[in-house]
Order: sequence, then structure tokens, then C-alpha cells
Amino acid sequence: MLAALLPVFCCVIALVLDKLFGEPRYHPLVLFGNIASLLERRLNNRQSRINGLIAAFLVMALPVAAVLYLQLFLSNIWLQSALNIALLYFVIGWQSMKQHTLAISNPLLNNDLDEARFHLSMIVSRDTSQMDESQIVGSTIESILENGHDCVFASFFWFLVLGPAGALLHRLTNTLDAMWGYKNERFHQFGWFAARLDDLLGYLPARLTGLSYALCGENFKAALLSWRNQMGQHKSPNAGLVMASGAGALGIIVGGPTSYDGVTVDKIYLGVGKPASLVDIKRSIGLVEKSLLGWLLIGSSAIIYLAL
Repeated sequence: MLAALLPVFCCVIALVLDKLFGEPRYHPLVLFGNIASLLERRLNNRQSRINGLIAAFLVMALPVAAVLYLQLFLSNIWLQSALNIALLYFVIGWQSMKQHTLAISNPLLNNDLDEARFHLSMIVSRDTSQMDESQIVGSTIESILENGHDCVFASFFWFLVLGPAGALLHRLTNTLDAMWGYKNERFHQFGWFAARLDDLLGYLPARLTGLSYALCGENFKAALLSWRNQMGQHKSPNAGLVMASGAGALGIIVGGPTSYDGVTVDKIYLGVGKPASLVDIKRSIGLVEKSLLGWLLIGSSAIIYLAL
């Protein structure tokens, strides 16, 4: 039974390392991003989807294949566990997200909108220079809820399903989508494959994350209603439902018209209830962490039940 619980044990230890040390100073994803940017500049002719597929394969094949090789051929259970923990520590990014969030919320407490706008610009692609406090708070909460899925739950899901190679594949795909998944002239064709693969890998974990937010939040019915009524109106089939469910569970509204590159996009409002306020940033962090605890408890219970 102890061996059966090792996957959950690896998740817990990785979270502890993330809590203690945060994001590594020299993160491998930075090197990955630099290589991806180089390939994009060389291969992106803004006309061919095939070039985007080739670039994605070239930049992801070696690291995923290397981890898969180790996963299949490491025979010692402790070496396997060390690989799992190290890989999970590198792919999850929850403490980093919390630190970015505090860098936004602390200036807001002091009415320093310029500082808050600057730090928000570090984690979102939208224009932040003219945002008021309500827009900053809403954008921050959207990022927290979405990154709960992208940086934690989806990584754990694919780790439990396919091992460390699965977790790495998801994280690299999600990174490419964040870099290339824009529907503008430069990336509309080139980033198509990365965006579609990210949608595919996020499909099941996003729905489990949305359900987790609903179960662990304060309003289960509002979360499900927001999920059902709003996800189809959002550009992302996964992020939309995660943010709608999370906002509904908290009884708040986020989203709405947003500016990208000087162009206002008429995005829908997500959730139900009152407009999000500064205190809701901490509540959204709490929702993600309660959901995470639920995942660990359910995972442990399921493994114990199957092992008996």
C-alpha cells in the first residue's frame, strides 16, 4: 500500500518544496522559452500551421523523450520518486503565482495603482496602464483561478495519468500556448497547433478543476450555473469554465471588456454576485488551496481503497 501511495506522496513533497523555495532561480522553462522564441523567429512565416507544428515538436521532443526514458528505465523506486518530485517541483508554479499576486494586492492596499498595474502586467497579456482598481482586482482573480488549473491541477492530473513525462508535456504545451497562442497576424497560423494541443490536454483537468472550485467554494449552485451559462461565450473552452466556476463559487463577478494592444475586446462577465473587490484576491487563493487539499485527500483515499 505504501508503494501505491507514492504518487500522492511525490505531489505533497513537490508542494512542500514549492512552498519552501518558490520558483527556482534558474528555471529550466526560461531556457525552454528562449529556444522556443528562437525557433519561432526562424520558422514563423505567418502563413503555415505546419511550421508551428514542426517548431513545437522540435522544442518539446527532446525534454519529454528524456524524461520518458528515465521514467521507463529507472528500476529503483526511490530514484523514480526523486525524478517525480524534481519534475513536479519544476512544473508547478503555485508559490510564484502567489508572490506575483501579493506584489499586486499590497500596492492596492496603499492606493498605489501604478505599482499594482506594473506587477499585473507581469502575469497578463492585456493592457494594464489605464486600469482602475476594480479592473486590476478582477484581472488578478482571473489569473489566480486560471493558473490554479494551468500550474497545479492539470500538472498533477497528467502526472497521475502518464507519470512525469505527462506532467512535463502539459507544462511545455501550456508554455507554448502562452507564447504563441494569440489570434493576431503574427501567431494566428503559427500558434494554432500549440493552442489546440493545450486545449486538448486541458479538457479533462479543467472540468475537474471547475468541479473542485464548485465543491470547495461558498456557492455550489452559482458555480455550476456560471459554468453552464458562461463557458460557451468565452474564447477558451477550458479557461472560461474554470474562471466562471471559481467566480461563481466565490459569489463575485470578474471579466468584462478588456484592452489588448490598444484594442478593446468585449469579453463576457464571469461569475454571479457582486463585483470583485480587494478582499476577494485572498479568497480566490484560498479557494485554489482548499481545492488542492481536496485533490490530495481524494487521491489518497482512492489509492488506499483500490489497494485494499
